[in-house]
Amino acid sequence: MKFSLSREALLKPLQLVVGVVERRQTLPILSNVLLRIDGSRLSITATDLEVEIVGFSEVSGSLEGGDVTIPARKFADICRSLPDGAIVEFSSGDGRAHIVSGRSRFTLATLPASEFPSVEDGEESIGFIAQGLLIKSLVDSTSFAMAQQDVRYYLNGMLWELSSNNLRAVATDGHRMALCDVECSVDTVEKISVIMPRKGIVELSRLLGDDDIAITMGVSHVRAKTDDFCFTSKLVDGTYPDYERVLPKGGEKRVLGERLELKQAFNRASILSNEKYRGVRLLLSSGGLKMVANNPEQEEAEEEVSVDYVGDDLEIGFNVSYLLDVLNVLKGSSVCFTLSDSNSSALLEDSSENTRAVYVVMPMRL
Repeated sequence: MKFSLSREALLKPLQLVVGVVERRQTLPILSNVLLRIDGSRLSITATDLEVEIVGFSEVSGSLEGGDVTIPARKFADICRSLPDGAIVEFSSGDGRAHIVSGRSRFTLATLPASEFPSVEDGEESIGFIAQGLLIKSLVDSTSFAMAQQDVRYYLNGMLWELSSNNLRAVATDGHRMALCDVECSVDTVEKISVIMPRKGIVELSRLLGDDDIAITMGVSHVRAKTDDFCFTSKLVDGTYPDYERVLPKGGEKRVLGERLELKQAFNRASILSNEKYRGVRLLLSSGGLKMVANNPEQEEAEEEVSVDYVGDDLEIGFNVSYLLDVLNVLKGSSVCFTLSDSNSSALLEDSSENTRAVYVVMPMRL
């Protein structure tokens, strides 16, 4: 195998895929990336057996077809360290890869391409094309609520629910939930639900940009393709909980407040909250919201914010980190809290009429 390519043209697909490679691997081959020349196109593939990303680049100049695997992070570090505009000449044979650029020469150990695993293609159910930035906003609006290393493994991921002209993402860790809808051009009679694993969501969000993206949902995998990359993720085999039961119904206490003002006040109050439980008490009265946080050292923070609310007084406790996570992803200037009583979950959403994202935060006893 042999080709020459500019540093930038080589680094672009390499940086797309190298994030998938785990630093500690049980299989040596998974520390490598697969390089393959097909016609005039170079593909670079990385996988951890759950997520696979292939990056593409057009090759001009001298080339010889073939395929080989080389250590991913060493190859990426070499390419990053070369000067801008450098030409990289790559050749491989006899278990070694040779990288030459100017006066720099590197020799890397290789492993046979035949040993490199690929994510198996399953039966494909439905496909659609969407704006990359639209899917990115959907993921970024909800991914913070995914669980981390929960024994309920299906919560360590995100539910994607496809219905006629609509894609919904839902994430929850059992204490808070994020739900967002976006329009997409797909005509399906039945509702299709899949659970994407956490790592797949994180990597896909990193890849998405301005380009349109072709998404295919299958029985066992989701695939997303553009001209620059092909992303494949296995799906979590499990049943997602009935999230619609979690959405609070009939809350009559509606509180409107300035998002940035609330965010700054919660940030200040959180400084003196309990480091483990992060609790903050909200004391709601007509026209005002008081926040009180304290910790085992008997230290206390108190903040008061003007809000648009008329009704009975209410005292309720929340994990302040959960409230801040929501206020960080909302884009509007004001936010609406819908509450029922001190034991019921709060519903948070952008106060504008066209909002398509809602957030649920469970209360905590303080």
